[in-house]
Order: sequence, then structure tokens, then C-alpha cells
Amino acid sequence: MTLTGLLEIIRNGENTGIEFKRDDIDNRAFAKEIVALANQRGGRLLLGVEDDGTISGITRPIGELEEWVMGACRDKIRPELIPFFEVIRDASPGKEVAVVTVEPGYAVHALWHNQHRTYFIRVGTINREASHEELEQLFQRRGNLRVELKPVSGAGLDALDLDRLADYFGRIRQQQHPAPRELESEVSRLRADWEALLVNTELMARGESGIVSTVAGLLLFGKNPNRFLPQAGVDAVAYPGAAPDYQANERTALRGPMVPLQGAPGLGEGLVERAVTFALRHVSTETGLEGGVRRMIHVDFPIEVLREALVNALVHRDYLLSATDIQFSIFTDRIEIVSPGRPPNGITEARMIAGCRAARNQLIKDIMRDYGYLEHMGMGIPRKIVAGMRVFNGTEPGLHVEEESVRLVLRR
Repeated sequence: MTLTGLLEIIRNGENTGIEFKRDDIDNRAFAKEIVALANQRGGRLLLGVEDDGTISGITRPIGELEEWVMGACRDKIRPELIPFFEVIRDASPGKEVAVVTVEPGYAVHALWHNQHRTYFIRVGTINREASHEELEQLFQRRGNLRVELKPVSGAGLDALDLDRLADYFGRIRQQQHPAPRELESEVSRLRADWEALLVNTELMARGESGIVSTVAGLLLFGKNPNRFLPQAGVDAVAYPGAAPDYQANERTALRGPMVPLQGAPGLGEGLVERAVTFALRHVSTETGLEGGVRRMIHVDFPIEVLREALVNALVHRDYLLSATDIQFSIFTDRIEIVSPGRPPNGITEARMIAGCRAARNQLIKDIMRDYGYLEHMGMGIPRKIVAGMRVFNGTEPGLHVEEESVRLVLRR
């Protein structure tokens, strides 16, 4: 870091990624600051700078201070981390500032004190202990927690659509499976056989109340997933203009399992088909008659691009965020799809467009691929969405990683 860069940082003040501290801070408080930065998106801690930005300078010899910083990160943080340490001389006449830089952690870090781990996150310029829900999100983003495999209390075998499951195991996977229905005398054996198969394929799990569906099982094959997972759906709306409007052309909540049931139109459709059907009502123009049947002559968006975008939103969203559905909005000049949750493992817009792959919900992804929704290369964004829009109308899709969501914009 240059002196100019340091002074610019100090002039802008503390923020989510910048913290000022005197160098007489104790190692426990120092480690807490480093943990919170690493658990957020990384950042810098400036030793020798007051809260108001005044440069007070470091008081310890540089070598001694560096050893103390590395020791605190080794002894007071679990798992330990190694920051980047540098000193900027003459930050103010005769005063030096130590800059401790931490990258976003690939692990979730904790303060280690009195044989106890405490997890901290940074909210604005404040560090606080993470709540249970926030901690789950941290572990999920680092790939240490698979929410899709969590058992859902109360969602037993009766919560799953056995016809859809039989279609999946028989037609798609071409493997032996129990019958979806059986004589009354065979109910107990049938239930045991189904539960054994679904536990072994991670669509069910053993929970505190017995064998219950996993989050993935309900999302993919549930009769009514929203009964147990209120966030399992798509809120679709078509607006009359280029901005949100209370007076929408159509507004509906799309609910149900993700995968379709072959030969059962209507309610047999999966969420992707239902969302595409909704879109076609608002992005296509029908005119004239041909043989007494209306024919579609123009569609404003390539359906394969739209389909891929909807599949990505369903497969990769963060199902820990229970307060919101996927938002599917159609405007006169664009379509926006907002998928709750930041991408896992530090994935950025540029890395997604380049084809970097990191699955948050691997089981859901695998089963949706079994149905042909996803290609095996996992290159849907660059090969289908980006390339598809360029060919269709020469526009570039907008991909935006926001605070707790990913927003995709497709323009007419």
C-alpha cells in the first residue's frame, strides 16, 4: 500500500471493510476485529489510527508488533489465519501506521478464548456475535453446511409425491423402486421400502421426529413444499411499464415441486414450466388464425435463455433465507430475476460470466440435471444466457451480486 492510498482510506473513514485501532489494543480485542473482517468480505485493520481518523502512530518496534499480530492470529483465532502485515512510514510526520490485511475466509473463523469459540460478523462498522441463522449462512457460503440435506420436521413420506418420485426413479434413473401405490395390506412394507430408498439417496433423513424429508426432497418432489418451506416458490409479476407499479398486468405466486410429472399437464408441470408459461403470456404476440387456431408470431426473449435463468435461480438460491421467494419481474423493456442469497465461496459476477462453478445445492443441481434442465458442463451462464442474448438481440445480460441476492437483467 502506498502512503497516498493509506491517507485516502483514512480520509474516507471506517466502513464494513476498514477498522481503525490504537496499537495498545489487547490480543483478544484485536482477534475479534480480525475474525469479523474475515467472516465478512475481508478488509484492513489500521493500527495507529484513532476512531476519528487522527494518526497517533504505532508505539512498539515494528518487528515486535508484527510478531504480536501473527501470534494473536495464531493463538486467538480458530481456525488460525495468516494476515498480510505492512507498515507505512511517515503517515504523519514521524509517525507510522501498521496495516493488517485479511482476505475473505474460506473457513468460518471464531475468537478462541477460555477454551471457547465465539463467532463474530461485521455489520457496517460494528462487530457483533453472529446469531444462529447468520452462522448457518456463513457456514453455507463456505461450503461447510449443506442446507438442502437438513431434515424438515413434520414432513414425513406423506408430504412427498410418490407418483413424481416413481417417475424419477423409473423413467429418469431407470432403477428399481417401490410402487407408488399398493394394496392396503402392503402399506407398511411399501412405506419402509420408500423410506429406505429415499434416505439412501438423501431425499429423506433421520430427524428428531423420525424419518422425514430433507429440504431438497421437499423442494423437488413435495406435494406442497410451501407448507413446510414458505420460501419455496417464485413470485411472478408483469408490469405495464418500465418501473414497478401497484397496478400490475398480472401478479401470481407460483408454487409446487420443481420437477414435472410426465403425462400430467397443468398441475404436473414443474416450477420452471409454470414460470415460462407465465412469461409467454407477457413477452409474446399472438395474431391471426391459422386453421382456426391462434398462432404465436413473435417472442421478445429467447425461451431457452429464460428457462436457463429460471433454473439457475431455483438451483442456486439460498434456502436459508426464508423471508422471500425468487422474484420474477417482467417490464416493458426488460426481465429481472432476483435469487435470494449471495453466491457461495466468494463467487463474483465476473467469475460467473466466465463459467466458474460452485454449487450451493449440489443434490438439487444433480437431480435437475437428470431431468435435462442443466448441461453436464455447468456452463449455462456463459454458453446459454450470455451467448443466447447476444445472438438474439445483441444485448449483454446484467448480472449483479447484491447484499443478499443475485439479480439477473435481460433486456428487450
